[in-house]
Amino acid sequence: MLTLHNEKLKELASRVLAIEAEAVAKLIDRIDDHFVHACRLMLACQGRIVVLGIGKSGHIGGKIAATLASTGTPAFFVHPAEANHGDMGMITAQDVVTALSNSGETDEILTLLPLIKRLNVPLIALTGNPDSTLAKAADVHIDVSVAQEACPLGLAPTSSTTATLAMGDALAVALLEARGFTVEDFARSHPGGRLGRRLLLLIDDVMHVGEQMPRSAPDDLLKNALLEMSRKGLGATVVADQTGHVLGIFTDGDLRRALDRQVDIHATRVAEVMTRQCKTIAPGMLAAEALRMMQQYKINALPVVNSTGKLVGVLNMHDLLRAGAL
Repeated sequence: MLTLHNEKLKELASRVLAIEAEAVAKLIDRIDDHFVHACRLMLACQGRIVVLGIGKSGHIGGKIAATLASTGTPAFFVHPAEANHGDMGMITAQDVVTALSNSGETDEILTLLPLIKRLNVPLIALTGNPDSTLAKAADVHIDVSVAQEACPLGLAPTSSTTATLAMGDALAVALLEARGFTVEDFARSHPGGRLGRRLLLLIDDVMHVGEQMPRSAPDDLLKNALLEMSRKGLGATVVADQTGHVLGIFTDGDLRRALDRQVDIHATRVAEVMTRQCKTIAPGMLAAEALRMMQQYKINALPVVNSTGKLVGVLNMHDLLRAGAL
């Protein structure tokens, strides 16, 4: 086995990245009318985008299909060999087929061309050979050719697959923008992950309401406010009048400052030591926004007030973190 010095390994890796970066950079000049036509066909699709590819192109095709699907363009991957043995039935007349082949001469894909034409579905081809059979048969051809593979033998698909993947991302993001796909739409495509929780979790899902809210009246003695804080366990109590309008908040920090001033907790009213004009947030907001606000202002509790200024809930930073708002 050939032993390489550390610097030589770094040199080889840097060469690979430089070659692939150059290959992707050259794709910018190929964002032309062919690219626009492909986008139009995909936007007009009444069914799904069916991505075909075999070998390394198949792996890239699977990722492109997944990216399209998660960004608002329904798509799935079909293995050409399986399509030749029954899975062709997965493609309908409402679909758009996108075929990936660096050579443009992949037998398993070429065998499907008559069937695709018979279905009369649009065919988009991403190949490295504009003169190939696949490129010429396609309604739209996007050139993803590269000057060289990053593999020193020139054999393993490296630059070519990177270029195809990047062009697939360009298509997906262009379609995302064209559809007006939002952050909330993206979250609905990822409901089970941390990202989905962060983007879908609302204040209303985690705030303390009703009897769980730590709440005090402005004339309550400080000792009673402390008991309320202790019972509810949120490190704060919201001070509100009889109608529920928030007047301020009393927190652990306010307690420390009051004790520094040697106030009498048995004689002092909570309104005298509370934080007035405290930060509040409206219901229906994302929990992530509440967490950002708490971090910005260095607070651990946040009253939730409705449009009339009335208290409807209380948020605690620890609840937000446990719920996955970060």
